[in-house]
Amino acid sequence: MDMKIRKVVIRVYGIWINDENQILLSDEYYNGAFFTKFPGGGLELGESVYECLKREWKEELAVEIEILRHFYTSEFFQQSAFDHSAQILSIYYLVRPTTEVKVSISMIKQEEQIIRQARQTFRWMKGAELRESHVTFPIDRKVATMLLETLL
Repeated sequence: MDMKIRKVVIRVYGIWINDENQILLSDEYYNGAFFTKFPGGGLELGESVYECLKREWKEELAVEIEILRHFYTSEFFQQSAFDHSAQILSIYYLVRPTTEVKVSISMIKQEEQIIRQARQTFRWMKGAELRESHVTFPIDRKVATMLLETLL
């Protein structure tokens, strides 16, 4: 374990697999870097993981969600890519929207300039085409592999 670690950051993500067996991905630009992940974000003090996930989806996609079931909680040490004093604990749930999705969701990854300006864009990926390399972070890569092995 890295002795410089001073805190644990809890991240909560939603995995939406639509009726066409496509998975929703988020392409983002933050702190000078481009990355692709599942929609979701950081747990705030005083909120439950369910409250966090619902808040993040409301903020990012302007949609209410139903949390269907737990999918995965990270089981290995992962240092934060953005704060080297932080350890990441990620929790993933299968979700589905309960209200109309009003944000634009593409079928292809947008150009970097569009992502940079928007800071976040969303796209569908065919479930059968999902690979570890399509997401950026190590825990998401584990989840992508698990999705292929168990659900898709």
